[in-house]
Amino acid sequence: MGTKRGGAHGGRTLTEEARRAQIVQAAIETVAELGYPYASFSRVAKRAGLSSTGMISYYFAGKSELIAEVMATIFRVAGEITVPRMERERTYRGKLRAYIESSFTFMERYPAHTMALIEIVIGSRFRDVAAMGPVEQAVASVDALVDCLNKGRSAGEFGEFDPLVMAIAIRGAIDNALRQHMFDPDIDLARCGREIAEIFDRCTRTDPPSESTGDSQP
Repeated sequence: MGTKRGGAHGGRTLTEEARRAQIVQAAIETVAELGYPYASFSRVAKRAGLSSTGMISYYFAGKSELIAEVMATIFRVAGEITVPRMERERTYRGKLRAYIESSFTFMERYPAHTMALIEIVIGSRFRDVAAMGPVEQAVASVDALVDCLNKGRSAGEFGEFDPLVMAIAIRGAIDNALRQHMFDPDIDLARCGREIAEIFDRCTRTDPPSESTGDSQP
């Protein structure tokens, strides 16, 4: 059976699209459970209930191409949750809160997707998936946050800070909450989302006018 490269949807039947999606979902679950280095075609095929790895090779030229599609799928699903919530907000403070809280909503609804993303980013460090562009997508997600912070500062909604550093801190807080959840599943992710959103709302808001407290030194 000849290899049928991924890429554009054109030319694939509904059956082929369904099979391709089945393989991607199996890959997500395999990476999430076993880790990126151990997500071989044979393990993915077994999870997908396929008779041979050749059925995966029909749709994906190699592991890097399959992982590329996994990354694209994860970003798409995350965006379907995050983007609409941010777009509904009319202030940049609201958009920032929506970004943080919806990130935790994604974690709750799609734990395998979230774990797979962490495994790919940390485990592989994009050694053989860079050609697909997930690095650019990951950076773009931070860039979008930086853009939100910059616009909020220009609108007078945020105070003085380095937007890139703040974006890194926000993303780091979200990712580390997930890692903690891995060790303690009883952690309430929704509550974490609200609390972290509140923390960064306070960190980024415009400083209130200074007031005399009566305890200044003479």
